[in-house]
Amino acid sequence: MLKPSQFFSHETALALLGVPLPYGLETDGPLHVAAHRPSGQPRRAGMIGHRLSARAHPGWMAAGAAVEHPARAWRQVGATWHLDDLIAAADHLVLPRNALTTLDELRAEVALMGDVAGGTLTHALDQVRVGAETAEETRLRLLLVRAGLPEPQLNQVLHTREGRFVARMDLAFPAYRVAVEHDGRTHAFNDAQFARDADRWDEIRAQGWVHVRILSHHLHPDPNIALDKVTTALLGRGWRPGRR
Repeated sequence: MLKPSQFFSHETALALLGVPLPYGLETDGPLHVAAHRPSGQPRRAGMIGHRLSARAHPGWMAAGAAVEHPARAWRQVGATWHLDDLIAAADHLVLPRNALTTLDELRAEVALMGDVAGGTLTHALDQVRVGAETAEETRLRLLLVRAGLPEPQLNQVLHTREGRFVARMDLAFPAYRVAVEHDGRTHAFNDAQFARDADRWDEIRAQGWVHVRILSHHLHPDPNIALDKVTTALLGRGWRPGRR
């Protein structure tokens, strides 16, 4: 039971807020609990206590528990998480439908409290994009851009010439009419939904787009498989290295 001055912080707060955690991070490990000065450092078995500099109590709740403000919790893990994990977490935090925080709030938090060594948080924020809906979509986007491919548009909506809605595409290259979607197989065991997905893929192609489906085995353990699939599609549509 937390005291009124205490709240969950760091990755514990992010987990309670539904933020994707780094692969392999134990969710059943020690809980991070914090309090602001002048309150004492939380101390209890199975807990990592943090006594933070004096600030207003965050006043946030998640899963019925008091948690750190999302922007603050994200900054707190900056020294221990890898860059891409920070980007994926921030993408989730700034997604409008999640209503957790904004890119401006994340930047303001880093400006106020400082970055970690090497400017990792600032570097992460430069690669955050509003609209990424899953951590796998974020990792796929980063893979493509870092390989020198054009930066894709997120969640582009496709209509027919008559204005009928066709699809909202995860990653799109409008100049080359190439659509890339990460298929997490969440619909694979729902026959009706899978049938609708298949019809949607056909409709995307019918509108003159190349549709590239990326499954988990295209990214893990060898992400070059996914990269090759997207590169081949773009090359087939006239893209050449060095061109955006």
